[in-house]
Amino acid sequence: MDSEELQHRSSQHHHHHHHHRRRWLRWLWILVGLVVVVALFFAGMAWRNVRVATNSMYSPSGVVKSRNLSKLLAAKKPINILLLGTDTGALGRSYKGRTDTIMMMSVNPQTKKTTIVSIPRDMEVTLPDYSDKSPTKINAAYTYGGVKETIKTLKEYYNVPIDGYVLVNMGGLEKAINQVGGVTVKSPLTFSYEGYSFEKGKTYTMKGAQALAFSRMRHEDPNGDYGRQERQRLVIMALLKKSASYKSILNQSFLNDIADETQTDFTLNNMMSVALHYRSAGQSVTSDHAQGTSQTVSGEDFEVVSTTERQRVSNELRTTLGLKQVTVKTESN
Repeated sequence: MDSEELQHRSSQHHHHHHHHRRRWLRWLWILVGLVVVVALFFAGMAWRNVRVATNSMYSPSGVVKSRNLSKLLAAKKPINILLLGTDTGALGRSYKGRTDTIMMMSVNPQTKKTTIVSIPRDMEVTLPDYSDKSPTKINAAYTYGGVKETIKTLKEYYNVPIDGYVLVNMGGLEKAINQVGGVTVKSPLTFSYEGYSFEKGKTYTMKGAQALAFSRMRHEDPNGDYGRQERQRLVIMALLKKSASYKSILNQSFLNDIADETQTDFTLNNMMSVALHYRSAGQSVTSDHAQGTSQTVSGEDFEVVSTTERQRVSNELRTTLGLKQVTVKTESN
């Protein structure tokens, strides 16, 4: 075999090998392309499902706001959120009932501080749009005028901005707690309720049903409804610590579970901003309540929260928000 033939065969073999490699590379790129397309498809579906879930929760309050929530979040400014809990059926089916849990939560990512204040559900109020139904309890504001009336009333009595709200049915709260794997809470007193027993000073990791029993009991607590409010705040704070992450906010089953039983004016982008930039505010949490005195008015029992106490709460929330103190309205107004 002469050198020319050898060269020819070698060149053929090289060409054949090169052709094989090219074909193999082409198939590899096709495979990679398919994997990417499939991954994007499922990511797109998951993202769409997240959007569908958050869109079904989205419900503007109807209140003309003094501050723009999206702008505040974009600038990482402090925000004040109204947390409402109701004990009716799924929110999609019924908007009746009263709000048994009312909390205002001021979140400041700059100072890394959060202040949560419970408002007594039996607080005596005059509703701005329902004077014919007044005086009444603050939890009736929701019955007559929904979230809008609740926000208007609280803004009037405490003189703080309310930038957004979250309304959760208790069934939704139970599901949310289960989805994050339970909440860890230290019991402030010893009691048994709905088949669960708790010891003062003991720490429990509770699933949804147990956490709800822990936060619902009222009659055995020496502090009555104020004691119940304290336990509600403990559960809410523990849940917020567990759920304020991208993992939870973009978790499909978490969102699907709570979507039917949650209503909020936070968009998906708003939620993502909170998860990204506001978690540091959970490092220092102050828990408080507005203290009232029990009074019977026209045969009905109310908690009357004095102007002095409302001013104290207003100052506390506004300080966390980095706002200057302003005077609250007096009872005679």
